[in-house]
Amino acid sequence: MLKKLNNRTIFLILVSLFFCTVFVSLSYGQINIPVQAVLAIVAEQLHIPGLENISITQEQTAVIWHIRMPRTLVGILVGAALAVTGAVLQGVFGNPLADPGIIGVSSGAALGAVLAIATGLSTVSMFYMPLFALIGALLTVAFTVFLAMRDHKISVMALLLAGVAVSIFLGALTSGILTFISEYKLREFLFWTVGGLDYRRWEHVLLGFIPILAGVTILCALARQLNILVLGEEEARAVGMSVAKLRLFLLFVATLTTATAVCISGSIGFVGLVVPHIMRLILGPEHRRLLPACALAGGIFLVGCDTIGRLIIPPAEIRVGVMTALIGAPYFLYLLRRAQKGGLF
Repeated sequence: MLKKLNNRTIFLILVSLFFCTVFVSLSYGQINIPVQAVLAIVAEQLHIPGLENISITQEQTAVIWHIRMPRTLVGILVGAALAVTGAVLQGVFGNPLADPGIIGVSSGAALGAVLAIATGLSTVSMFYMPLFALIGALLTVAFTVFLAMRDHKISVMALLLAGVAVSIFLGALTSGILTFISEYKLREFLFWTVGGLDYRRWEHVLLGFIPILAGVTILCALARQLNILVLGEEEARAVGMSVAKLRLFLLFVATLTTATAVCISGSIGFVGLVVPHIMRLILGPEHRRLLPACALAGGIFLVGCDTIGRLIIPPAEIRVGVMTALIGAPYFLYLLRRAQKGGLF
């Protein structure tokens, strides 16, 4: 049905779903707050006149502005980052099963996070664990690219194999460190690895806003070059494109964007796999349409999963990393089965 709609209509539907999801996330939880009160609180905090006659309480203001708003904004940023980078990496690798974790981002971030926890730095400041996770992810991908590069060229297959090998090695290091830390620190690490949006604050929004916005913008701006790259290396070289430099730059921007997302939310899987594939089925492979759609749909998907996790068994919460895995894992198996039938494996 959606395939019969034109692109403008599809984007209008996505924008409508985006705002609906945001308002549901802000309005519903252990304390339900009417939409008009949400609008009044946002208007009051941003000093926008016109809604002063709507009655709001201090409790409602605290819940919306200091708890749910940062949580929702982090969900939008992380969802957009993971979905866009997933679509880019699928284009770079020419594989619909590629996702941001395939080149070692998640394993590097996990090692950085466990080092911050093991050394006790995570208790000194909330910024140490995200910082270590970011550095770990960037160094891991740089090492993976170094292993895959030969004669200033990057082999896609070598990059994939290097990413798998490095991820396994870093996973072993992480497991080794975990055996020597206290039970409290172990719980802290496991809490991070599941991935979640709970306890996100405005500091997390500020930490991720500029890198993710810049990364997503740059990747969207390179959509035309990515379209040419997907056609094949010979076609790209025929139009004067430096394939190795473009692929390396796309990997760098995608890594920085993904690593920033991981460092503020923990490891959240399957967003970069499921969302781009669904959007590609609806809009087609044209990246100038696909990437902005993935940014919207990624935010919708992650905030929606987080909202469902908060509402499904109140007052308890199911973390968003669990929700995305419950949805994404079966879909991944469907993609794998479809790829096998198509002769990709």
